Amino acid sequence: MKFVTISLVLGLLLPVIASADDSEVEIEYLVSAIGASDCTFIRNGKRHEAEDAEAHLRMKYRRGKRYAPTAEKFIERLASSSSMSKKPYFIECAGAEAVPSGDWLTASLTHYRKN
Repeated sequence: MKFVTISLVLGLLLPVIASADDSEVEIEYLVSAIGASDCTFIRNGKRHEAEDAEAHLRMKYRRGKRYAPTAEKFIERLASSSSMSKKPYFIECAGAEAVPSGDWLTASLTHYRKN
């Protein structure tokens, strides 16, 4: 009977555990993509190198992980605007206009999931 109960509980929890792992992999991909992008990260009106943006978002995720159970929530709650000033973040890549970081990250997530 114990085996059946344990199997039942594990059967219910495994999709949740797998989902959490998938989300962390996706968030890691997004943060790394910014760092490797050679784009400029604009935060509170100041321009930052891609590596600095990566470090900043890693710090925000580490501190606010509970607010970002999915990649979409990470983008929405941590990676789109300043938690202090509430000003939106932007990403500007060579030859293109600055776009809201949420749009850039959502496009990156879509690309990642297709591949």
